[in-house]
Amino acid sequence: MPRATTKAKIIRAVEELPEDATIEDAIERLVFLHKVEVGLKQAREGKSVSVDEVEARLRRRRQSKETG
Repeated sequence: MPRATTKAKIIRAVEELPEDATIEDAIERLVFLHKVEVGLKQAREGKSVSVDEVEARLRRRRQSKETG
């Protein structure tokens, strides 16, 4: 199955909006979809961070704020 073009993805996203959607709704949806695509690409490329690593970073950050 061929991958959808960016234009096709945009058209589909706009068509899925409710009839009373605003331009802001459309932009918000497109930005959300773009961020999801970027995140998925980063994950495929191994540029993501595990939940454990995020938790460890948060713990270190909290500790440094408490001592600093």
